[in-house]
Amino acid sequence: MDNAETHRPAPVRTAVVTGGNRGIGYAVAARLLQDGCEVVLVARDRERGEAARASLAGAGGARVRLVVGDLSGVRKVRATAEALGATCPRIDVLVHNAGLWPSRRVLGEDGLEQAFVTNHLAPFLLNHELEPLLAASGTRVVQVGAGLYVNGRADPERTPTGLDFHPMRTYADTKLCNLLLVPRFAERWKNAGVTINAVHPGVIRTGLGDRGGPLGYLLKAAKLLWKSPDVGARPVVRLALAEETAGRTGRYFHIDVEQPLAPVAADAALAERLWIQALELTGLEPTPPPVRHDVT
Repeated sequence: MDNAETHRPAPVRTAVVTGGNRGIGYAVAARLLQDGCEVVLVARDRERGEAARASLAGAGGARVRLVVGDLSGVRKVRATAEALGATCPRIDVLVHNAGLWPSRRVLGEDGLEQAFVTNHLAPFLLNHELEPLLAASGTRVVQVGAGLYVNGRADPERTPTGLDFHPMRTYADTKLCNLLLVPRFAERWKNAGVTINAVHPGVIRTGLGDRGGPLGYLLKAAKLLWKSPDVGARPVVRLALAEETAGRTGRYFHIDVEQPLAPVAADAALAERLWIQALELTGLEPTPPPVRHDVT
């Protein structure tokens, strides 16, 4: 009997990392490369993205690609999804890492506050636009969250346009919005072989939230005591690749420890409102949940 089929090597896993040109995203990409994945970086700025790709290529060779994608507007997110679909025949891992912590209220082309779009609507829309590819690949989706969500307040009437904007709290508000929908995606994908989990990687020294003035100075000083991006990448990659986390879905992890969501993120009625609102704001029609078919 010919055992050639039995010994056929497994396909190389393809991992997409948004915000992969710096901070935790870059460190996650580096670790995924070390574990044998092909990595697709999503970066808003081509020059910075190419610099990150070239730096990573020293370890991964041709296994690093770049998709230039802006996640600050609905049209731009949809274009990013199209570019990913054209670049990736399969996606085994999708890491939603890109995040924004603005110091002032800025409305984008949709009339929506940009942290709300980047932190919340962008992962929502990417998940939907890439859904056929995710279901075909049995993707593990990892949402890089923030423990600060416990201080968030998601107001569907005010948060989308930043009417409740606050330079310290808006980041937590928008991360809470995103986290509220993780169980919804887990339920939607339960028959598609797709898993989704959120993880707070710890207090990590990145450029997130950098700003000028006295507050910026204090934050910069505090970051000297925080852990490196490589430390923050470890729990993200664990959810993306480790055998012990396979099959888990709809969960929240504080670093490596699974934790129940705080009551503020376990409000099913609020999650339903945010889901319907996100469909409306992104121009999506409700569709039946996907079902995974056998993949060769």
